[in-house]
Amino acid sequence: MKNILLILVVSLTFCVLGAQAQTTVSDADKAAITQTALDYIEGWYEGNAERMERALHPDLAKRIVRVNPDNKNFNRLDQMSALSLIQGVKRGGGKSTPKEKQLKEVTILDVFENAASVKIVASDWIDYLHIAKFNGRWVIVNVLWELKPKDK
Repeated sequence: MKNILLILVVSLTFCVLGAQAQTTVSDADKAAITQTALDYIEGWYEGNAERMERALHPDLAKRIVRVNPDNKNFNRLDQMSALSLIQGVKRGGGKSTPKEKQLKEVTILDVFENAASVKIVASDWIDYLHIAKFNGRWVIVNVLWELKPKDK
């Protein structure tokens, strides 16, 4: 019984020490991560290609899983690149979304070292962003998104 108790105490000690060893995130990094997410979503709504481009790594991949409504087992993965997003913004992108419907809730889910996960709740979809500190700037490298269900 003493051995089990000793193992439990040692295990809990390592768990606590491991949790304390995680990197703390500076307020400046939190602000920069949030600004990157806002440049992305507000750039879309404003039709501002400069803001969108500033937010994206050139090798960005934005993906969505499309489900076939007739055969739920048949899915496809659609993808957009940084260039296609920027071109979409130049064509007007989200400018047709009325101001009162331009939802842009940004939540930093996690940050460790030079990697962050961020959620954006937008008007018609939800984006999960992977943001990396690349050459001193926080930029979006991956986006996985999902459309919100249409109101019936």
